[in-house]
Amino acid sequence: MTCKTPLLLAALLALAACKPAQEPTPASSQPPAQAPTPAAPATVEDTPAERVTAEFPSLKMKAVDGSDYDLAAHRGKWVVVNFWATWCAPCRKEMPELSALHAMRSNIEVVGLAYEDIETPEMQAFLTKHPVTYPIVIVDPFDPPADFATPRGLPLTHLIDPQGKLAHSFLGPVTAADIEKQIAAAK
Repeated sequence: MTCKTPLLLAALLALAACKPAQEPTPASSQPPAQAPTPAAPATVEDTPAERVTAEFPSLKMKAVDGSDYDLAAHRGKWVVVNFWATWCAPCRKEMPELSALHAMRSNIEVVGLAYEDIETPEMQAFLTKHPVTYPIVIVDPFDPPADFATPRGLPLTHLIDPQGKLAHSFLGPVTAADIEKQIAAAK
């Protein structure tokens, strides 16, 4: 009997090796399902590029005080364009320093772009408690100014040179010393 055991095992292994791995699927009267057609990849023209701040940005908007703000009207001076929000603690912290810079330097102008969904009366009430010497413009976060990059964080400050060209951008809190240092480096 011991002689037959190895032969029996060999025969079983041979039969197992011949067995198909899967049972064939029965033929159906239904046509085979089509795999979904993958969508064509978007072309460069269809894909919006990340917005960047224009080399010579323009900005014409109505300020909270009712005046018209036009960035081009400030040519000949350095302009600090500060994106901020009332709910942003670092933004509120830098406001007094930006206000002093605006008031004390005749060659530097500041404009605050309130990047939030807020109504003018609410902003006016906020500014009564946190007054500044520079104009404030409310910017729709869903439709920011076309010539400026969409802020990825607040505060975001752009420094525009006297010819209207973007000189530098700061992400995060900025001080008057930071701005003056950048102006001095550009001269």
